[in-house]
Amino acid sequence: MAITIDNNALTPSQGAVIKVIGVGGAGGNAVNTMIDSGLSGVEFIAANTDIQALNVNKADVHVQIGKKETEGLGAGADPSVGETSVLEDSDLIKEAIGKPHMVFVTAGMGGGTGTGAAPVVAKMAMETNALTVGIVTKPFKFEGNRRMKSAEEGIAKLRNNVDTLIVIPNQKLMEINKGSLTLQNAFTMADNVLLQATKGISDIIKGTGLINVDFADVKSIMTTSGDAIMGIGEASGEGRATQAADSAISSPLLEEYSLQGAKGILINITASSNILMSEIDEATEYIRAKTQTDDANVIFGVVLDESLEEKIQITVIATGFNKEEEIVDEIPSDVNTQHFDDVPVQQPKRERIVHKLHGDSVNPNHDSRMGGISAKYEEKGENSFNPETYRTGINAVPNLGTDKGNLSQPTFLRRKYN
Repeated sequence: MAITIDNNALTPSQGAVIKVIGVGGAGGNAVNTMIDSGLSGVEFIAANTDIQALNVNKADVHVQIGKKETEGLGAGADPSVGETSVLEDSDLIKEAIGKPHMVFVTAGMGGGTGTGAAPVVAKMAMETNALTVGIVTKPFKFEGNRRMKSAEEGIAKLRNNVDTLIVIPNQKLMEINKGSLTLQNAFTMADNVLLQATKGISDIIKGTGLINVDFADVKSIMTTSGDAIMGIGEASGEGRATQAADSAISSPLLEEYSLQGAKGILINITASSNILMSEIDEATEYIRAKTQTDDANVIFGVVLDESLEEKIQITVIATGFNKEEEIVDEIPSDVNTQHFDDVPVQQPKRERIVHKLHGDSVNPNHDSRMGGISAKYEEKGENSFNPETYRTGINAVPNLGTDKGNLSQPTFLRRKYN
């Protein structure tokens, strides 16, 4: 049963406390998708002006914002209403956030609540000194220029209030599927990409591999000066480890980046217990070589998921590209913090890492969740992976809501987007 935030009845967690806050309709839908996937080790919060959507959300914690401003009827696609609403109930948001180590803020940009409220929510998270990651979507082209303009403005504000920003352009999902994507499937696929981005990072913290990956390691990667890029790849058969690694760094949703010059790389390798030690070596060394530097800080974790059978999934987060950052106006700073005197409210000076997903088309030569591969690689090694050697997380990166690994056939529920 969900908790409605109106008191101090939150239960602290052990270890690194990670929270996912879905803001608005799209953010709430993304949270539902994460919960349905079995994502564990994180606490879920849904914040919305729409009381009907909030009441059916599966998050552990519900926060209704803008009760006076909207009377529970939503923001009407007006970001200023979303911003006013979250400022109206800032104490409730701050109480829900608490004092975590890491916060993911997820939303669909272009509407009212997510666009207006997400930057404010992120600012509150940053003020607790939590590592704050924004993961948001941009509208489909058919949603119109006005919505896209609103999204860009919201993203610009959010960029100033997160450590790392991942922007997923929904239009690329349509282009990848070459006209075969239904409306329902399109929104579901967007939710699933948000899920993948979140799991790729949270699993590396909650599940440790042969080399222990703790929160401090991840924080050092995510707060490195410059931009970040993220990719996800999957492969099976001969040379699967290198193919999956190549897919992850060649994702069609990525901007035209290479790993050359990356200062920090986080690698999540997910496979069944038949993974070979040599395959782990292949994947990590292949990715490391693409940076073309010996100075990159590379950390990795291995998560076991027996349902993958012969497949390997790899998520790569690379940081430190030093792209010049756009300067935009800050969001209003008049957030009430009177009930949080014990929380440092002076925002630490941190370099923001901006990541925009963008790219070309999928190479269909092999089964890859997000990208293609055009080369063949030699399989190495005979020493099988011993699961007793690894301390692993409970959950693995799931597939992106697809059937038989085909992005054009995801499972779906109709998504409501503000």
